[in-house]
Amino acid sequence: MDSSQIETGAPLSIEIAQIASPSTTLSPTSTLSPRIPKDAIRTSLRASTIDGIFAAIFSIGTGGVLLGNFLVELDASPIVFGMLASIPMLANLFQPIGAYLSERSTSRFQYALGIYGIARLLWLILVIGIISFSWGGLNSNQLVVLSLLILVCSHLLGGLGNASWLSWIAMLVPRRLRGRYFGLRNSLSNLTELISLPIAGLAVSHWYGGTIQGYGVILLLSIIFGIVSLGCQYFQVDINPQLQNTYYANSSQTSEIQSDSAANEPGEISEAISLPQIPTPQNQIDSSIWKNSNFLVFLLYFGLWTFAISLSAPFFNFYLLDTLNLDVSWVTFYNSLRSGAHMLMLIVWGRFADKIGNRPILISTGILIAVIPWLWLRMGSSPLDLWLWLPLLHIFIGGNWGAIDLCNNNLQIEIAPLKNQSIYFATAAAVAGASGALGATIGGFIAQFAGSFGIEEVFIVSGILRLASLVPLIIKKDLGSKVKLVG
Repeated sequence: MDSSQIETGAPLSIEIAQIASPSTTLSPTSTLSPRIPKDAIRTSLRASTIDGIFAAIFSIGTGGVLLGNFLVELDASPIVFGMLASIPMLANLFQPIGAYLSERSTSRFQYALGIYGIARLLWLILVIGIISFSWGGLNSNQLVVLSLLILVCSHLLGGLGNASWLSWIAMLVPRRLRGRYFGLRNSLSNLTELISLPIAGLAVSHWYGGTIQGYGVILLLSIIFGIVSLGCQYFQVDINPQLQNTYYANSSQTSEIQSDSAANEPGEISEAISLPQIPTPQNQIDSSIWKNSNFLVFLLYFGLWTFAISLSAPFFNFYLLDTLNLDVSWVTFYNSLRSGAHMLMLIVWGRFADKIGNRPILISTGILIAVIPWLWLRMGSSPLDLWLWLPLLHIFIGGNWGAIDLCNNNLQIEIAPLKNQSIYFATAAAVAGASGALGATIGGFIAQFAGSFGIEEVFIVSGILRLASLVPLIIKKDLGSKVKLVG
């Protein structure tokens, strides 16, 4: 399945108190400081990387092919698969509310711990439901409904926390290292998925109590790793959102952190992060979202792109598991190939993004991603398809999708101003969530009521719409252009 994930980064602009104890935040009356020691940044980035590795294991058990196979074993319909994809996207509609609440908190860490802790522990209810199903307490339809309810609640909570987490991470990654750092971070996450997913798939398919019980065991382990990943965030320097917004509200000029000066070698972090000023009026960013033309163009592109992707993406694994009737271990193997290609290419795309910018890469790789639904039209169950074309297709998806993930995130950071940054991230996520949920829902109904020909139609239309969504990027040539620092 070709799907996107959102992980972004930007620099830090305010003083962080008690760096040795990241769970302690500044009070709103603390003094602002323009410099942060490089050791604090390095520790935070290292902790965030480990967080991403454990979070990848959590996501394996609570989504993707394993959850999809679990629903297939329960005889779920294509509409359920459409809902499986649309629920996380609809939850993004709550991101503006979450951004509003988080900006009134005094600690990014405490806010994230409360929100994500509850969201991840909710999956324990599904573990209990699987145990009850094995003992005859629940039937398959009830277990499907329970799974969807937990998915809804978990992702709704996640929607309340995503913008805050995104703003937190966005303030920690130095500007010139964004592509390389997130290329490395995402590569390690994909390496974790590459190793863990086939093992989990084999465990589920060969579990002595059946695949449903096997999924319950993997789900329980995933929850444990998910809680551990939250513990890693304790070692990231904390940010007080009120201080962040106060600093930029009181500043008459827009500031951007340049963590590694031109004299530094690539990949180095300077001794401290400074705040060079941008005195030219044309470089100031209007605080109103609706007056930010670059951001509005990005919203148009992002919404159309997510709709086009979601129209067909939820049904690729469904096609393998249901139509071709492949064992889940084979499907996890294919998805691992995709993760491996994703991992290897992320570092390459990160360096390219730092050198030539995000927009050219999004256009070129977007065209390649657009043809993926059409390639699926010729996939069957012949030995040649199973041993050659399906592996090559997943490698093709993974290699190119890394650029989409990385450059969409970086482009969003370049466009969003630093003041009230989480509001911009939440707005983008809400637009993408609504359009993505609409696309997945429409695709699910077409696939359900039009049979196999309906799925083919969905794939054809999805490819056309993917190409059309790139038009705003092509027209807006200065979108995401790097801000020139003066003085």
